[in-house]
Amino acid sequence: MKRSKNEIISQILSICKDGANKTRVVYQANLNFRTVDSFLELLIKNELIEVKRKKHLTYETTKKGVNVLETINHINDSLYKN
Repeated sequence: MKRSKNEIISQILSICKDGANKTRVVYQANLNFRTVDSFLELLIKNELIEVKRKKHLTYETTKKGVNVLETINHINDSLYKN
């Protein structure tokens, strides 16, 4: 079954909570490098993740992004509770 954009966004926000490079996001979210760019751009534009330039380029979920992730998780728990 195909994942929704919201599911992919939720996964990326979760992966980036402690900081992640693009390769880690691609592999853990099961995306390709072409696809991940549009999601990262969307999340950066909406201030849900930020780019940190340490030794390598790293993406980190912002406080706003954590709030969105918690909201998504709460909604999913309410809808899919067994």
